[in-house]
Amino acid sequence: MRTIRAVAFKEIQVYFSSPVAYIVALIFMALSGVLFVRDLGNPFPEASMSNFFQGAAFLFVFLAPVLTMRLLSEEQKLGTIELLLTSPVRDWEVIIGKYLASLVFLLFLLALTSYYVILLVVFASPDPGPIYSGYLGLVLYGMAALAVGILTSTLTSNQIIAAVVGIGILIVLYATASISDVVTGGWANVFNQLGFTSHFNDFDSGIIDSAHIVYFLTVTALFLFLSIRTLESRRWR
Repeated sequence: MRTIRAVAFKEIQVYFSSPVAYIVALIFMALSGVLFVRDLGNPFPEASMSNFFQGAAFLFVFLAPVLTMRLLSEEQKLGTIELLLTSPVRDWEVIIGKYLASLVFLLFLLALTSYYVILLVVFASPDPGPIYSGYLGLVLYGMAALAVGILTSTLTSNQIIAAVVGIGILIVLYATASISDVVTGGWANVFNQLGFTSHFNDFDSGIIDSAHIVYFLTVTALFLFLSIRTLESRRWR
């Protein structure tokens, strides 16, 4: 655990000292703000954060790969990955440490959006249930998306390629549930269960289903496992 904390702390320092990270945070806050106020101009606006949650889930498709693209790609490009692999640090400790750092920064971004909740509480009387479950869903969604980004970052030394491949995978996982609308038979249920969206929508509605929690945790664990195995394979090259 000490090694994981050391790796995570180092990467967290890089995140919060990098102007790129703050630019990403600014863009995320600007876009999420637009999503939050999108329906406030309606004649009968709802005291709800549903638009924000649905929009943020889509933004995570692009945000997660951008946050993780440099974590291992940069190490490979600079050649420091060889020093890291020959040091007394286990491969899984490197992956978990870097993953936790990206998760901390993502949680920081979500914490900034609590301002929207404060506005709702001050000017309206929102139902707290869907807000709590929506944020839980976003955290789980973000965890899975970051794990995908970590994997693509281990596959190449080019950060742009890592980001593009990660975005591609996440777009597929985001849109897979939509395929169930045009597919018939048992395949419709298969596609529906594979996609991120179908498992996230219940959180947005105020429903916390253990099956959805298990799904996101399983996806996270799977992609982290693949990342560890990919990093381990470098020892044999």
